[in-house]
Amino acid sequence: MTTHPSLLRLGYGTNGLTDLRLDDALALLADLGYDGVGLTLDHMHLDPLAPDLAARTARVGGRLGELGLMCAVETGARYVLDPRRKHGPSLLDPDPDARAARTGLLLTAVDVAADLGARAVHCFSGITPPGTDTDTAWKRLEEGLWPVLDAAASAGVPVAIEPEPGHLLATLDDFHHLRTALGNPAPLGLTLDIGHCQCLEPAPPADCVREAAPWLRHVQIEDMRRGVHEHLPFGDGEIDFPPVLDALAATGYQGLTVVELPRHSHAGPELARASIEFLRAVRQKGDPAA
Repeated sequence: MTTHPSLLRLGYGTNGLTDLRLDDALALLADLGYDGVGLTLDHMHLDPLAPDLAARTARVGGRLGELGLMCAVETGARYVLDPRRKHGPSLLDPDPDARAARTGLLLTAVDVAADLGARAVHCFSGITPPGTDTDTAWKRLEEGLWPVLDAAASAGVPVAIEPEPGHLLATLDDFHHLRTALGNPAPLGLTLDIGHCQCLEPAPPADCVREAAPWLRHVQIEDMRRGVHEHLPFGDGEIDFPPVLDALAATGYQGLTVVELPRHSHAGPELARASIEFLRAVRQKGDPAA
């Protein structure tokens, strides 16, 4: 089978451009030649808790259309719900009202994604709270996701949950545990972070892509080292990227492959440029039409 890595749709995450206004970030990505954006709903970029969200979303949607950018909605903002707890509260929080707040954010994200014509809504499980047994944590995750999956089914937008190092749902095996426990609901898909595969999956990242293909709804990409959960610019880690991009192309994946550098916003514009140049060079080497 001949694959064409150049057909992959490349994006960049706004959580790596937090020093820019959203409109400026979108214009930058379009100018650099990105196909889309991973839009993290946060206080500086399309705040999901501020007034007039529908009107603000419509303006962003219009801008995306003008610039020809695809979109995926991401929900990994650090302090959007609680200014004192990173990524808190989660779907695993002992307080049912706190869990409901996270479910509410995800429901809002589904609405925003539907209005933007987004390819997916990204989410994660959260870290198991101290004193919470594993069975209880999984039960909370399932209960918190059901309303989101119902809304996603109605909206026609898949929910793509991300295995995150240190979280309850940390690996591909954990994703399969969840989808099986839920009865394989159609709206539930997977966010695959290529760096996380390098960090902790037993198989190489390209093999992870092939294994995940049937459930793949969103992809994040960056460099990383084995056993160290640190998102790195391309070339600073250990990942062999040509097999990864070739595997993605071979799956027929149609969503965005989004560069994920959330701790590098201070150098966001330069890294956005360097990242797309790196990925273009990798995929052109694998494209027989180049």
